[in-house]
Amino acid sequence: MSHMSKTIRGAAIAAFALFASSALAQQDLKIMAPAGPGGGWDAAARSLQQVITQTGLSKNVQVTNVTGAGGTIGLAQFVNTAKGDPNQLMVNGITMLGAILSNKSPVNLDQVTPIARLTGDPLVIVVPATSPIRTVKDLEAAVKADLAKVTWAGGSAGGADHILAALFTKAAGADPAKVNYIAFSGGGEALAAMLGGKVTAGVSGYGEFESQIKAGKLRALALSSGKRMAGADVPTLKEQGMDVEVVNWRAVMAGPDITADQRKALAETIEKVVKSKEWAEILKARGWEDYYLAGDPFKAFIKDEQSRVGEILKSVGLVKS
Repeated sequence: MSHMSKTIRGAAIAAFALFASSALAQQDLKIMAPAGPGGGWDAAARSLQQVITQTGLSKNVQVTNVTGAGGTIGLAQFVNTAKGDPNQLMVNGITMLGAILSNKSPVNLDQVTPIARLTGDPLVIVVPATSPIRTVKDLEAAVKADLAKVTWAGGSAGGADHILAALFTKAAGADPAKVNYIAFSGGGEALAAMLGGKVTAGVSGYGEFESQIKAGKLRALALSSGKRMAGADVPTLKEQGMDVEVVNWRAVMAGPDITADQRKALAETIEKVVKSKEWAEILKARGWEDYYLAGDPFKAFIKDEQSRVGEILKSVGLVKS
């Protein structure tokens, strides 16, 4: 072989290697948010879309919304349509674990491929500013005095908000199966019930209630995270003597039956996203905590959370043992 043909062959091999490494960049990527527009999963999906496009990891990223049943309708569709397809992703989180159990879903997370946990939102417990309840101790006393009179407002039944209300009730020494919880489909409806004084306490991601807290319309009693949140002058439940911690985490999954190499490529893409300055800017703007976890530790985390959420939902009577 002449020197010239060796050079041409070498250049061709190098070009092919470059093409292979940028294969994902040429592919259209689909990200499903198994919920309606405007919620946390939708925001996470669109944030991924934005950063993947901005960083050139993929040229064309589409987000689709599939609503219903705490994400389990979207999950069932994803299991069917994303099988063996390395160009589809789905956003989910702790609320889906509860929905799978409480809705007796025929599909579960064992049927998808875990890629990474992305963010963690501390939840906040609030009361209307006009409420006589001024502290966590006051709310605890109200729960102990007459559980039926304490109404909680939050998101879907079995979701992170409901879990926090149940754990608070249990920690206060009352029966979590009798927690008086009203599930609202959106943060706006829960907020209206709070501001109208129709409920005792409300639970949501801190960001949902932040402007009302800062305007003095809602009183923040406690955060549900293990540590305080930057930029929020609100103590944690643990600081106030209640051994309760709940983080509303969000994650990204791939379809069933993808190859080990395809999974590795997707994991590398997501790692590049979460380590980018563009992602850091989104976390700051949205008040999300970086909660990145990938690989086997993430798979182990999912397993632990499934059993923890299952136990909590049995205690509130949403899941029969």
